[in-house]
Amino acid sequence: MDPRFSGRELTSTRGKSSRAGICLLLAAALALSACGKGSGPSPLAFPSESAGALEIKYPLDETLFPPEIVAPTFAWSDETGGVAQWRVLLRFDGDDDVLRFATSEPSWRPSETDWAEIKRRSVERDAEVAIVGVGPDEEAVSSASVRIRTSTDPVGDSIFYREVPLPFITAVQDPSRIRWRFGSIDSQDRPPVVLEDLPVCGNCHSFSGDGSVLGLDVDYGNDKGAYAILPVSREMVLNDEKIITWSDYKRGDGEATFGLLSQVSPDSRYVVSTVKDRAVFVATPDIWFSQLFFPIKGILVVYDTEKGTYTALPGADDPEYVQSNPTWSRDGKWIVFARSKAYRKSSIEGATSVLLSEKDVPEFIEKKQPFKFDLYRVPFNDGRGGKAEPLEGASHNGKSNYFAKFSPDGKWIIFCKAENYMLLMPDSELYIIPAEGGEARRLRANTPRMNSWHSWSSNGRWLVFSSKANTAYTQLFLTHIDEQGESTPPVVLERFTGSDRAANIPEFVPLPAESMVKITEQFLDAYSFLRAGMANERTGNYPGAVRAYERGLAVAPDNVELLNAVGFALFQQGKSEEAVVALDKALAIDPKHWKAHNNLALASIDLGELEVAEAHYRESLAIKPQPEIYNDLGFVLEREGMSEEAVEAYRKALDLDPRSASANYNLGASLARGGEFAKAESHLRAAIEKSPSTQAYTALGIVLSQQGRSDEAITSLQAAIAADPKNAAAHQALAQVLERLGRTDEARKEMEMAKGLDRSPAAAQ
Repeated sequence: MDPRFSGRELTSTRGKSSRAGICLLLAAALALSACGKGSGPSPLAFPSESAGALEIKYPLDETLFPPEIVAPTFAWSDETGGVAQWRVLLRFDGDDDVLRFATSEPSWRPSETDWAEIKRRSVERDAEVAIVGVGPDEEAVSSASVRIRTSTDPVGDSIFYREVPLPFITAVQDPSRIRWRFGSIDSQDRPPVVLEDLPVCGNCHSFSGDGSVLGLDVDYGNDKGAYAILPVSREMVLNDEKIITWSDYKRGDGEATFGLLSQVSPDSRYVVSTVKDRAVFVATPDIWFSQLFFPIKGILVVYDTEKGTYTALPGADDPEYVQSNPTWSRDGKWIVFARSKAYRKSSIEGATSVLLSEKDVPEFIEKKQPFKFDLYRVPFNDGRGGKAEPLEGASHNGKSNYFAKFSPDGKWIIFCKAENYMLLMPDSELYIIPAEGGEARRLRANTPRMNSWHSWSSNGRWLVFSSKANTAYTQLFLTHIDEQGESTPPVVLERFTGSDRAANIPEFVPLPAESMVKITEQFLDAYSFLRAGMANERTGNYPGAVRAYERGLAVAPDNVELLNAVGFALFQQGKSEEAVVALDKALAIDPKHWKAHNNLALASIDLGELEVAEAHYRESLAIKPQPEIYNDLGFVLEREGMSEEAVEAYRKALDLDPRSASANYNLGASLARGGEFAKAESHLRAAIEKSPSTQAYTALGIVLSQQGRSDEAITSLQAAIAADPKNAAAHQALAQVLERLGRTDEARKEMEMAKGLDRSPAAAQ
C-alpha cells in the first residue's frame, strides 16, 4: 500500500456512527498500522482558520470541477516546523459528516471511489477542503482551506490537441516528434496518440461545428501552402486526394504563401486562411518561450470546398494591412480577425522566404520593437464580405489583441490580450467581450504565465486553454463560463500533459473519444522528406537531415535530389567517403546534376583528391556557369600549384559577378603573392566594400605595407584586429610595419601577441 494514501475515515460531529462508518475507521487504522504509523489518524477538529505557513497550491478557492472529470491531485506547500504528515479533511454545506484522509507527502489524490463520493456531495454546494499539518504527537500545527464545487454542466466533448517537444527548435529539426492526441476528461489514461511520426511539419488544426471535418496545416511535397481537409471517422487516411494548397490563389504573381492559421467554417463548406503571408519566426533555445511568431503581412482568402475556388474576402483583403488569425461565428455569418498595419522595409521586400529570421528583423528581437494587433469583424455574406469594423474592447487599446473565439450561442467572444505580438507571449491573458463588442473583462481563470489557444465546449459552458503556469511544458486547463460570462479558477488536466511535450492548440470536438482512433499518413513523397531534411540543415542538425533523407530514399531510392542532399549532409558531418558513395549514385542517374558535381568536389577536397575536385567543378561549370563555382575552382587550382589558371578562374567569377567578395579577395590575395600589389589592392578593397572581413583587412594591410604606405597599412591591420583580436597574422604584420617605423616597443607587444596566439589551442586548431 502507498504510505501517502493511508486511508479514509468517516466521522460525525453529532457523535453518531454506523456499521459502515466503523468498518471504514477500522480499515483506516489497519492501513496506517501497516505503514508503521500507529493506530490511525486522530479525528482532528475541522480548522476554523488558517495557521502556520501552509499554502494550498491546487485547487484554488472556489474551483468548479466538471462532473465527469477524474480525480485531481491536491497539492500544497508547508514551511511550518515540526510537521510530520498531513490530514486532508472535507465537509459539505448542510452536512456535518467529515471525510478524513492522511498523507506523508504534500500532495494527495483521492481514489476514484472517494472522488465520486466527493463530487456527488459537492454538486451545486460547497465542499470545504482543509489541509492540516500535524506534529509527531498528532497535534495540529498548520492549516489552510479552500472551497470547491462540482458543476451540473458536463464538458461533454472530447479534446484534440498537439504535443510538441521543447525547445521548439527541436520540432523544427525533427517534425516527426510532434504528435496529436484525442480523448476525454473522464479517462484515467492519457488520451491516445492518433497522429504521429510525420517527417514534415504539421501545424494548426480546426474542426467544423459538428466535428465531422478536420482541417490541418501540413507540408506536402514541395509546397508549404498545403492544407488537408479530412472527413472525420474512426480510421482516417491522410492522402493527396484530401490536400489542397493555398499557393493556388493567384499562383502566377510570384508571391509565396504558407497559409497561416486556417479555420474550417462551422458548416464545413469553407476554409478561411491568411495567404500571401509573411511572418516573423525566430526559434530560441529558451525552453519556456522558445519561439517568437507573428504575421506582418497577409490577406484573408476563402476556399470553397464545393466549387474548389479561392477568393479573397472583401473587407479583409487590403494589402496595406496584415489580416490574420480568422475565426468564424457559430452561425457562419461573421469572421473576426486580427489586423495591424503591414510591416515593410526595403531589406525584406525581396525576401524569398515567408518566414523572417532574426537577421532579417533584428528590431523585433534585439530592440523589442512594438507590434500590436486589433480585432476586427467582417460579415461573411457567402464570401462577398463587407466593411470590416474594429471590435470595441479588443481594438485600439494599446495592447495586442488576437485569437478570438465565439461562444456557441454567439453571445460572447473570448480573446487573448498581450503587450505585443502573438502566440507564445508570457503576459498573454484571456478576456471576454460581447460578440458585437463592448467592455472587456479579464477572466478569473487566468494563470500567472501565458494563457492562450482556447476553445469553447459545444454546450458553451466550458473553455479549454493552454498555460505555462506550472511548467515550461505547456499544460491544458479548463474553466466554467456561466451565462453572464463569468469564469471560475482553472482546473488543470494533469493527465493530458507528459513530462517531455508541451500541449497546445486544444480544441473541443463534440464527438466521443472513440470516434477518432488513428490518422494514417499516405501522402509523403520524396519532396516531403527533402523538405524535412532541409529544415534540419537550416538549424545545423545534419544527423537529423540524414535521417529524413534516408527515409525518403526508402520511398524513392533513385531520387537524385535526395541522393545529392544526403551526400551534402554526410560531408558536413565529416563523412566524406560516405558522401562520395551517395553523390556518385546521383551522378550515375543524372550526369548533368550540377549540384551533385559541386558537392562531390567538396568531398573530394576533404579527401585530398584535388584533381577529382577540379574535374567535377569543371563539369558543373559546363552545365551551369556560376561565379561561386569559378571561385571554388580557382581555390583548387591554387592548391594544385596552377596559379595562372587560378587567376583566370577568379576573373571569370568576377565577369559573372563583379561584386563577389570571395572572388575579389581570392584574386587580390593571388595577385599579391605574385607581386602585383596595386592590382591586388583594388580587388581587396572591392572585397571589403561588399563584405568586410578580418582576412581582407589583413591582406590589404600587407599589400599597403609592401607599397610603402605604412599609415594606411596600420589602419587596415588595426581594423582586422578590431574585427578579430585573435588574428595572429594581423598582429605579426602590424609588428613588422611598426618595426620599420622605429616604434620598437609597440612592435614588440604586437609580436608577442602574435606568438602567443600561434601557440594557443585555438590557433592550433
